[in-house]
Amino acid sequence: MNCLKLCVSGGKQLKLKAVAIDGDLGPVHQDSVQFDSELPEFRTHGGVHIHPDGLTVTSPVLMWVKALDLLLDRMKAAGFGFSRVRALSGSGQQHGAVFWRTGAARTLTQLDPGQNLHQQLTDSFSVQDSPVWMDSSSGLQCDALQEAAGGAMRLADITGSRAYERFTGNQISKVRQTRPDQFQDTERISLVSSFGASLFLGRYAAIDYSDGSGMNLLDIRDRMWSQICLDATATNLKRLLGEPCPSTAVLGPVSSFLQHRYGFSGSCSIVAFTGDNPASLAGMCLHQGDIAVSLGTSDTLFLSLSEPRPSLEGHVFCNPVEPDGFMALLCFKNGSLTRERVRDRCCSGSWDVFSQALDGTPLGNHGNIGFYFDTMEITPPAVGLHRFDANDRQVSSWSPELEVRALVEGQFLSRRLHAERLGYSIGSGTRVLATGGASANRQILQVLSDVFNAPVYTIDLSDSACLGSAYRALHGLVADSGVSFLDLLRNAPEPQQVCRPHRSAPQVYDPMLRRFAELEQKVLEKSRF
Repeated sequence: MNCLKLCVSGGKQLKLKAVAIDGDLGPVHQDSVQFDSELPEFRTHGGVHIHPDGLTVTSPVLMWVKALDLLLDRMKAAGFGFSRVRALSGSGQQHGAVFWRTGAARTLTQLDPGQNLHQQLTDSFSVQDSPVWMDSSSGLQCDALQEAAGGAMRLADITGSRAYERFTGNQISKVRQTRPDQFQDTERISLVSSFGASLFLGRYAAIDYSDGSGMNLLDIRDRMWSQICLDATATNLKRLLGEPCPSTAVLGPVSSFLQHRYGFSGSCSIVAFTGDNPASLAGMCLHQGDIAVSLGTSDTLFLSLSEPRPSLEGHVFCNPVEPDGFMALLCFKNGSLTRERVRDRCCSGSWDVFSQALDGTPLGNHGNIGFYFDTMEITPPAVGLHRFDANDRQVSSWSPELEVRALVEGQFLSRRLHAERLGYSIGSGTRVLATGGASANRQILQVLSDVFNAPVYTIDLSDSACLGSAYRALHGLVADSGVSFLDLLRNAPEPQQVCRPHRSAPQVYDPMLRRFAELEQKVLEKSRF
């Protein structure tokens, strides 16, 4: 059998998962550990602790370590051939931080193969519960960082994003201010991704450029820590973070601890771990000009960029598989749950009736445009239901058929508008890759195709972060020789085309997009009051 490439990926909340692929890119082994059910002693719900203030959300670091013990033990019991793993990489939930206690580096180099990792690392963390991506308690620190950088837009120009409460730089600042003794006892700060890589290396792993982009600390163009942002966050922070590294970097061989305990080969290379969102981009194998749209509870867009245009909404990260490239990410809260609400109210709960409404109404919906924000939206920051007729006058209601099309067109016009503001442009080779629950509805996908004026393909992305990290492990072995990620992955499974745009789509939606942008500004002004 061909040598294996292994990925270990920490789920956004719920689990730790491993996937091994062979030289033909096919998965040959999969396993996972559920945090809540299999590690009940940590008393998490959804893999996290939600604190009484409702804003602070953390995860126990030792839970992640014990999950890795359990996962590797389970794979060993199943007869998995660790000795055949040639390269290993992984991903971790973005925006989580791990604070290593003084002396932990020595502990990592002296691990005893006769004991589990969690037994030996019990006292290695100055902060036992790590802040994670759901945390929204660092608003004061965000304000201070933006002021130091010269404003929200200036910070976005440097780091790819305005200040976000979940971003790691702001969480570090909060720990420094509210737990000074614990911060003083910290010798290294990892992201969840570089923390995972450290456990496999047996020493501190560098933070990769792509995951580092989600910290409000990295200059995304220079691929270096921004001194302005470091100084605004903590003294000597550069020493605590270490130097960032390319996402394709080979960090070294697997630790002697793992070689002796599980039978890994000493020639097994550890490729830099990255965040779950960049890893998902790798798993999608996006070509330049492609855009991936996940239609779930929240709608999420991923795309590769050659030149970034950071905005006050959305995020621009360093691309994990293109050395000089970038990626953009946009998240919209009002996705499938909003579609389901309109389906229930206008279509008696029937997706068939919902689809018939889309089939029975024209492209452009007679000029009617709707904004449907059941909850406070991320992009743009607005709330409420806003209907406008062809003359841009606000109206109170439409027929059920017009309501359905206004909802779907409005959602996809918003997705396209904000993607273009980050640097996305439609070209002759553009493809839209759709996934998530709503991607099973062909009529919804047809509207998506028409609004973006591009063919829509469907792809199974259920394991995209883990699979993408396994692909990255393979690429890391040859990246220095100049082999591109997409050339190496040319035999990866191809998405399936499901629809193409109508010929009249550009004539309808290009001017409609300009109207939509103007009306969105009106909605934003109204939401501020």
